[in-house]
Amino acid sequence: MDTPHLRLEENGESFALLDPLTTVGRGEGVDIALADPSVSRLHAEIIRRGPHVYVCDLGLSANGTRVNGRPVGKRVLVEGDVLSFGTVRSRVGGLVAQVDDTVELRRISAPDLTRREVEVLTALCRPSLQQDAFVAPATAHDIADELVVTEAAVKQHLLRLYQKFRIAEGVNRRTRLANEVISAGVVRPLPGDGEGDMSRAS
Repeated sequence: MDTPHLRLEENGESFALLDPLTTVGRGEGVDIALADPSVSRLHAEIIRRGPHVYVCDLGLSANGTRVNGRPVGKRVLVEGDVLSFGTVRSRVGGLVAQVDDTVELRRISAPDLTRREVEVLTALCRPSLQQDAFVAPATAHDIADELVVTEAAVKQHLLRLYQKFRIAEGVNRRTRLANEVISAGVVRPLPGDGEGDMSRAS
């Protein structure tokens, strides 16, 4: 298959990535249905932009999305990447064109994120995604309460995230991080929910 595609390692089934947006999960109405309990009902999105294909974990599963074994929030894919949704493993194919450019794009615009960092970003951006524009993002205290961790731990995660997203020191640093994360599509509201509820689904 020469077009961009995912091939499941367990049974060899292939799914062509022909549309600009392909949804992955075990619920009804998804484009790639995976009948595995480790997969969320709406687990991830695979997006095509020109010659590039990237995956966005939707933050709705405790098991997450991995590329080559590393948890990701958003990641540009290259030929041969092993993409895992929960425990379901697949291999990316059909992306041989412009691999060098894609590697550079991945390095610059899609930092690797740990599962906890994705959770911190989701909590940070929740007010902006639930309410009108220009709402301040969650405070470190609010994030700590939501994730049941210490405020000091949240602040350490935020410092690393500022570095990963290249948010310079200065005023409104949390707001600038939230804006960057939302514009990059790393954190998104739950589709079809008018209140923007981003709570986890099993």
